[in-house]
Amino acid sequence: MNAIDALNETAALPVDHWSRPLHDLRISVMDRCNFRCPYCMPESTYGEHFTFLRNDERLSFDEIERLCRLAAPLGVSKLRLTGGEPLLRPHLAELINRLRRIEGITDLALTTNGVLMSRHAAELRDAGLDRVTISLDTLDPALFHRMSGGRGALDDVLAGIEAAQAAGFPHGVKLNTVVQRGVNEHTVLDLVERFRGSGIVVRFIEYMDVGNRNDWRPQAVVPSAELVKLIHERWPLRAVPPKYPGEVATRYRFEDGTGEIGTISSISQPFCGGCTRARLSSEGVLYTCLFANQGTDLRMLLRDGAGDEEISQLLRDTWLRRRDRYSEERAERHGRVVRKIEMHYIGG
Repeated sequence: MNAIDALNETAALPVDHWSRPLHDLRISVMDRCNFRCPYCMPESTYGEHFTFLRNDERLSFDEIERLCRLAAPLGVSKLRLTGGEPLLRPHLAELINRLRRIEGITDLALTTNGVLMSRHAAELRDAGLDRVTISLDTLDPALFHRMSGGRGALDDVLAGIEAAQAAGFPHGVKLNTVVQRGVNEHTVLDLVERFRGSGIVVRFIEYMDVGNRNDWRPQAVVPSAELVKLIHERWPLRAVPPKYPGEVATRYRFEDGTGEIGTISSISQPFCGGCTRARLSSEGVLYTCLFANQGTDLRMLLRDGAGDEEISQLLRDTWLRRRDRYSEERAERHGRVVRKIEMHYIGG
C-alpha cells in the first residue's frame, strides 16, 4: 500500500491519485447556448438541425440539489453553474436559492455569456449568488459578432456587465477573455483600458483544445507571458500571491492601484497538480477533468432509486480513482490532441 492509498483509507475527505482533494463542483445546467462561438460550439456542427438534450434528459433541480448535498461532506465547498448558457435554464434563481442553503457550501458562482444578465442580475443576487463571471472576448462590435458565431450583440453583453455590477454580488464580477492569435489579441489593451479602475477583473485565457470541433492549433495560442508583457509596458503590473491553494488564475495588480488582471495558462503553464475541480454534465455524468473522454453516470443511480449512501460512495470512489493531468500530458504529446467531451456539456 502506497502513501496515498493509506491516506485515503484513514482520511474523512477523499484525495485522488496525485493527492488532490475535491473542493469545487462545476454544474452544467443547460447544454444549449444562444451563441455559436467557433472555439466552443461552431455553427457548422451546432446548427439548426443539431439535436440537444430533451428537458427530461437534463438533471432536475431536485437531482442537482441532492448531488450537491452529498458532495459537500466529501469536501466540496464551491459550486459554479455553467452551460452551454446557464441563463437559458428557466427559473435558475430557484436552484441558486436551494443550493445556497446547503451546509458547507461557502461559494456559489455563475459563468455566463452575459446576454441575458440584465434581465436576471437582481433576482440572482437576491437568491444568494456570490459572484458572476461573464465571457467577453473583444470590445470590437464587428469582431464580437463574428466570434459569437453571428448570434451575439456586444451592447447586450455590456448591459449585462453593468447590471451585474449594479446588483452588488458579494464577490464581484469577473470577465473571461479567450485570446486567439490572429483573431483578437490586438484588442487586449482596449479591454484592459475599459475595465481598469472599474472594480471588474479581466482574466485572459489561453486558447485551449476544448471539445473536438474547434480546429485547435498550438500556433493559435497567445502565451500569457506575452500578454502580461504587453500590458505591463502600458500599465506597470506586479504579481500577487494566490488567494488560496490551487487558484487557477495567476493574478497581477496594477502598480497605480487601479485593480488587477488575471491569466489562465493551461497551455504554457499547466496547473493540473493543483486542480480540485469536478464537473457535472447537463445529463448527470460526472467528469473529473475538463478534457475527459469518459465519465461516471450519476443520473442512472438517481433515477433507479439508489440511496444516499450508495451515491455518496460512488462520488468518493470516482474521485479516489482520479488520475487526470491532461494539460501536462498535452505538453508531453507535443500538442497532439485526443478526443474528449464537448465543452457545452460540462462548461469551462
